[in-house]
Amino acid sequence: MAQRAHGAGDARMIPGPPGVMTKLLTTRWLWWAGILLWAGLLWWLSSRSALPSGPEFPFKDKVLHCAYFSGGAFCLATALFAARLESPPSWAWLLAGFIFTALTGALDELHQSFTPGRMGNDPGDWLADVCGGVLGGWLAWRARRMCPDQPSFNPMAK
Repeated sequence: MAQRAHGAGDARMIPGPPGVMTKLLTTRWLWWAGILLWAGLLWWLSSRSALPSGPEFPFKDKVLHCAYFSGGAFCLATALFAARLESPPSWAWLLAGFIFTALTGALDELHQSFTPGRMGNDPGDWLADVCGGVLGGWLAWRARRMCPDQPSFNPMAK
């Protein structure tokens, strides 16, 4: 059965039996493994001279950078913070995402500059990476706040 997440006007349902989401979010090894897979895929994609193409739309490259780095930052922030009894403030989650993606994004752009057929060192790509990192940190913080069976659950916390 699903349980209701409580908050100011919040009527979302948490899927599954009580505790499933909390157990998933607090299984740290899973999130560290996710970061390793994410980094390996990033290295592989950056090593490719030509990437698979799909439907074209405005700013596709930036949207893909933002989305991909959001996933990496989500994994990192969750691995670092979600298992703690007292959840750090929201700014710590955002800062973790920012620092992680600022560094990995810069390394990724440098790596691409040595890949034949790739430009690399694109400030717009790096900015999209960092925006994705902040988004991923925020999403991880929001997911952690939806775990009412954790001692630090406080739906009214900002």
